Amino acid sequence: MTEEKATPASGSILVVGGGISGLTTTLEAAEVGYEVFLVEKNPYLGGRVAQLNQYFPKLCPPSCGLEINFRRIKDNPRINVFTSAEVEQVEGAPGSYNVAVKLNPRFVNENCTACNACVDVCPVERSNDFNFDMDKTKAIFRPCEMAFPMRYAIDAAVCRGSECAKCVEACQYDAIDLNMEAKTLKLNVGAIVWATGWTPYDATKIDNLGFGQYPNIITNMMMERLAAPNGPTRGKILRPSDGKEPKSVVFVQCAGSRDENHLPYCSYICCMASLKQTTYVRERYPDAQVYIFYIDVRAPGQRYEKFYNTIKADENVHMIKGKVAEVSEDPATQNITVVAENAVTGDKISQEAELVVLATGMQPTAGLEKLPADLNVDEDGFIVNDFEKGGMFAAGCANKPSDVVSSNQNATGMALKAIQTLVRR
Repeated sequence: MTEEKATPASGSILVVGGGISGLTTTLEAAEVGYEVFLVEKNPYLGGRVAQLNQYFPKLCPPSCGLEINFRRIKDNPRINVFTSAEVEQVEGAPGSYNVAVKLNPRFVNENCTACNACVDVCPVERSNDFNFDMDKTKAIFRPCEMAFPMRYAIDAAVCRGSECAKCVEACQYDAIDLNMEAKTLKLNVGAIVWATGWTPYDATKIDNLGFGQYPNIITNMMMERLAAPNGPTRGKILRPSDGKEPKSVVFVQCAGSRDENHLPYCSYICCMASLKQTTYVRERYPDAQVYIFYIDVRAPGQRYEKFYNTIKADENVHMIKGKVAEVSEDPATQNITVVAENAVTGDKISQEAELVVLATGMQPTAGLEKLPADLNVDEDGFIVNDFEKGGMFAAGCANKPSDVVSSNQNATGMALKAIQTLVRR
C-alpha cells in the first residue's frame, strides 16, 4: 500500500469513498486481480460504520468487520489508498477516465508511530467531529482509536503552525511537517465507483423538534457515540445537560424523513437503529422506561422482524403510534415533554422524558456536494446508476438508503460492474 504516490495504470478502478461500501468494492475488485485506487476525504477509512457502537445483523462493534478489512487492504499490493483526498475532476469515457485527485496536507507523514507525544504538548483544542462535537481533541489528533492509517492528523483551521510548533519539537520520529502542501495526482482508470455515502440530516432544520435549542435532545448518531466504548463518555449514556443517567428516554421516529419539507423518502435504517439503541438503554439502565413514537415500524426481513418483536415484548418499552408534533423543556429539570396524537385512539399524548433521541434520516453526500463527474442524480441526491452507459457506478448509500448488509451486497455488485467495464474495453 502506498499513499501520496501512485503510478497511473490503464485498466484500473477508482473507488471514491472509504466507508463500508467503498472498502467492500475495493477489496472485491483487488482480490480478483485488479488495481484499485481508493480515495477518501477524511484522514481515516471506515466511514459511518466506524462511528457506530454496534451494527446489524450480529450487533457487533465496528472493529469486528473493519479490522479484518484493514488487514486485507494492508496485505494487498494492488490497493493504493489516499486519505485526506478528494476527486477534483473526471474526464473521459468508460474504459478510459482521466481523474485529478487533490491530496490535502495531513501535516503528518508515514514516520508517525501514534506515540501520542505530540498530543501531550499541543496547546490548542478543536471540536471533535467524529463524536459530533460532544467533546474535544487537540489540534493534532488521531481520528479514532482504530484509525486507518494509524497516523495523526493536524486540523489546519485551528493549528497555530510555526508560531507554536510544540508538536514538531516533541516528535522524535521527524513525522510532523507543518510546511506540507496540497498536491494533485493524475490517474487514468477504466471505471469509477462512487461510494460517497451519507450524512445525518441536519436536525436543526426541523423547527418543531427542538434540536440545538434544548441540550437533552440528541440525534441517533450522537446516541451511537455516547454508547460506544471509545465515545465521549466511554460508553455511558448520559444527559448532555448535567451528565445524569436518564431514567426515561423517548425516541422520535421519522425525524425529518417522510416529510415533504425535509427528506420525502424513508431512510430505511431509522426504525431498526432506534430498536437497537433501545437495547443500549435497557442494558445499561434496567429500570429505565423507553417510549418510541412512530408512524409505522419498518423491520424488513425475518431477522429484523424477530428483533422488533423481542423489543416490543419488553414491559419497559412503550410503542406509541403517533407523529411528534412539538416538544418543550421544563426549565427547572431540563426534562423534555413531547406531544403527539395517538393515531390509534385519537388522544393527544404528552410524555415527559429525561432524554430525547431524534431518529434523523440519511441524506446522500451527493445531494449536499456536487460531484465532479457526469452523473445522473435524482431530486433527493441519490446517484442513479446508468448500466447501459456503464463506466461509473454508485454503491451503497450513494445509490439508495441502505443498512450495512445491503450496502455490502450492493458494493460487491458494483465491483463486478466496474470489472465488466474493463473486460469489455
